[in-house]
Amino acid sequence: MEFFQYTFMHNALIASLLVAICSGIIGAICVANRTLFLAGGIAHSAYGGVGIAFFFGFPILLGASFFVAFIALLMGYLMLKDRERVDVSMGVIWAVGMAIGILFADLSPGYQDELMSYLFGALVAVGSMDLWILLIYDIILVCFVCLYYYEIMSISYDSAFTSIKGIPIKNMSICLLLFIAFGIVVSMRSVGLILLIALFSIPAYMAEVMFSSLCAVIICSVLLAFIFLVLGLFCSFYFNLTTSATIIIIAALSFIFLLLARYFYLKER
Repeated sequence: MEFFQYTFMHNALIASLLVAICSGIIGAICVANRTLFLAGGIAHSAYGGVGIAFFFGFPILLGASFFVAFIALLMGYLMLKDRERVDVSMGVIWAVGMAIGILFADLSPGYQDELMSYLFGALVAVGSMDLWILLIYDIILVCFVCLYYYEIMSISYDSAFTSIKGIPIKNMSICLLLFIAFGIVVSMRSVGLILLIALFSIPAYMAEVMFSSLCAVIICSVLLAFIFLVLGLFCSFYFNLTTSATIIIIAALSFIFLLLARYFYLKER
């Protein structure tokens, strides 16, 4: 019960739920579209926007939002132009984005510990404003997915048929990339850019192993992400560990356990 006596833990639990909704939905869509590498590229590149905003004295959220929106549009253009070779471009953008953020951080005067929180997260230091921003984003994201669920599902599983039906694949793909970009920006203060990649990939892949329906995968992915976040919070609190690293280890161990269980299940059959 000591865990629940602290206000910052209440905020951390609320943030865990909101981040789980964001990462679970985005991760499930990325896994279905096989575009996790794009999400990873945007996540790492976002640090460039953080460094630039910090150097020029802009609000971090505003500066990072413009930067990742540009990166998302650039990635969308490269993906639509030459999908087979887009991995090379993504690798370059990934590295350059991180390098820009580090260089601008080095050039910035004063104490720079705040910048590290955007890499590794500060879930127990989430404020009310962060929670409101996450809540607003989640509401918009859920409404978008509900309104365009058929289009998202069609693009994810049969893009050729979707194109024949007249659904604007390019416009929908760009919208999804922008949602990924802004989801990264609003979540990076809470869980960090590095943890976000794990939250995008591990719960969504585990959910895809267990379910075939996109809706079921999304719901399961959100629940798994929330469980990993809460378990990581508890373990880091009681054993005095780094929260983000603890969450990643718990998620990874769960992922390995699922793969082993699936392997032995299929072997027995």
